Amino acid sequence: MAQQLCDYPALDELNDFFGHDRFAAHIGCTIVEGSVGHGVAELVIEDHHRNALGIVMGGAIFTLADFALALASNIGVEPSVSINSSIDYYAASKGTKLIATCNVDKGGRRLGFYTTDITDDTGKRIARMTTTVFRNAE
Repeated sequence: MAQQLCDYPALDELNDFFGHDRFAAHIGCTIVEGSVGHGVAELVIEDHHRNALGIVMGGAIFTLADFALALASNIGVEPSVSINSSIDYYAASKGTKLIATCNVDKGGRRLGFYTTDITDDTGKRIARMTTTVFRNAE
């Protein structure tokens, strides 16, 4: 069984554990906070996050949302992986940073259901992702 974090781990403990997510770290996702059923991650918008239209690439937004989901769905519970995600993009960001906040809608022994809201630092709603995760509960 993989290492489990306590209900309210310290930020350095979160970074030690989730720092192995090399892709999210590579694009600049950082952890703000995490606890059982809750995760917040940020991404400072840089030029390499923008598409040909000059707006933040949907893949960068999805990656940030997925990273917040990893926090919310893997702290204090059996390891989880997403089996289905759906994202709706509402608006282009006018800010300099994106914030993804994920919360559990319903946790379970085998399946969990989560919603991640993505805003920018101006408070504008950018996107919402809903995800079902599978827990490897033995």
